[in-house]
Amino acid sequence: MADYTAKRETGDGAESEPVSHRVKRTKADDGAGRKDAGKEPECTNILQGFKTSRVLSDSAREKNIFIHGKLADEEAVVILEKTPIREDTLADLLSASVLKLEMKNDIYSTYRLQAPPQFNEIKTTVVCPATEKHVKKYQRQESFLVEETGEDYQSITLPYLQQHNFSVQWVYNILEKKAEADRIVYEDPDPNVGFVLLPDFKWDQKQVDDLYLIAIAHCRDIKSLRDLKSEHLPLLKNIFQKGKEAIMQRYHIPANKLRVYLHYQPSYYHLHVHFTKLGYEAPGCSVERAHLLSDVIQNLQCDPQYYRTRTLYFPLKAEDGLLREFKETGRL
Repeated sequence: MADYTAKRETGDGAESEPVSHRVKRTKADDGAGRKDAGKEPECTNILQGFKTSRVLSDSAREKNIFIHGKLADEEAVVILEKTPIREDTLADLLSASVLKLEMKNDIYSTYRLQAPPQFNEIKTTVVCPATEKHVKKYQRQESFLVEETGEDYQSITLPYLQQHNFSVQWVYNILEKKAEADRIVYEDPDPNVGFVLLPDFKWDQKQVDDLYLIAIAHCRDIKSLRDLKSEHLPLLKNIFQKGKEAIMQRYHIPANKLRVYLHYQPSYYHLHVHFTKLGYEAPGCSVERAHLLSDVIQNLQCDPQYYRTRTLYFPLKAEDGLLREFKETGRL
């Protein structure tokens, strides 16, 4: 509902694969569910038949582009993102590339560097079949900050969510090991306080500077921050502690270098917690959307009904259906 980028990406570790595009088929993270939990054959270019309709948005700073079109007569959104330059490949990159001089002036010179294919990957995310909601999600739109009271949630937001019945079947596939079981970094199987920890699709897992993992709770009756009560403190503390320990053991990043938070509004309505490396400006980590898990725990310790009653703020795009509901009821 509120995020602008693809939520998760599978990292396959194919660092020296001699192709310039890695194509991944991703989940519909805002409620459409995953049609196919399996991976595409790595050598198959499913984009050969892609027909471009329009560019939804692009960013020179983020070095990505979002494209709407058709794939095998089905609506699709394709996201192309330049991959980060990795420190461990610098020596080979600099020695094997071709430089073309553009300008030289005293001590300054600029070049166009043509890198070998293995250093010139473009991370590619495919959402297919894409719904109108996906198209709007990735389209460049003006955003508005919504002020939602506890009463607004009950009378506007919750009925909207119930009416649209956003599916999280892809989440259940992960929890039940029907999909992505090989990507799970850590699991606590306890049905009440347990969770699975796995890489977010935005992280290619080739460097830890942009580390991004998601902890998905086994408990299925918590949609978002609004549902949390003091009775959920054991679950939240368990995710907080064991998630940090698992990341330290696997990636050697201490807790004081992690940002651990929840989104409100979330992009899908099943309790999940974001773990990112401090210093990495992950999409959605801004103050109007991210809530530090440590703060959430403390707030619930002070007031068991804190998130049931307090006013929360979050951004919505101009064409978001929930924004329309707030406008029609005179709350915006």
